[in-house]
Amino acid sequence: MALRELEQQILRMGALSERILALATQAVSERDTQLALSIDREDLEIDRLEVDLDAAILCALALRAPVAGDLRCVMAIKGMAIDLERVGDLARNMARAAVLLGELAESGLPAQLEPLQREAARQLRAALDAFQARDAELARRVIRRDDYVDALHAEILHEMVTTMSRKPDWVPQAVQTILIAESLERVGDHATNIAEGVILVSEARIVKHAEKLA
Repeated sequence: MALRELEQQILRMGALSERILALATQAVSERDTQLALSIDREDLEIDRLEVDLDAAILCALALRAPVAGDLRCVMAIKGMAIDLERVGDLARNMARAAVLLGELAESGLPAQLEPLQREAARQLRAALDAFQARDAELARRVIRRDDYVDALHAEILHEMVTTMSRKPDWVPQAVQTILIAESLERVGDHATNIAEGVILVSEARIVKHAEKLA
């Protein structure tokens, strides 16, 4: 498989990951148990694509022996496949939490959950756009915005812990809400990983853990 075909495959996988994340978000917001239960099928398609990509990448490395920019791109695509497969897993986890929420008495979700859902989806979209356009500056914006995702997650965690201490009967819902928020925070981390891969491809620079290792 040629490099261009690998790129098309990973972008297809990205589109599916965006779709499953949107479905999981909808299932949580609407407490839609039937929609949540359908998400396992969507995740299976992402898994199939990852397996196909792994095989194609091995073939490309063995038969085409890419070098320089092409090799960096193949490495980035491999990393993206791992991240996007995990986004699918996280969406599936959110869907399972939505099923459990649907079995509980109706009560409001924390106000910060909606902006966290929106920002995680936006970050994933921006990271994929950055890869497609080889836009290193957009990739850097994705990396910088991860702090906002982390802050929203921390606010939800604090609110849910406080709620559990004051209203023990809300513990089951609070626990599922925390799991959903953690999944969304991890989506932001995977978008950051993809953005770091974009910088590797476009600038031949490794920026992973750059702040920690400086």
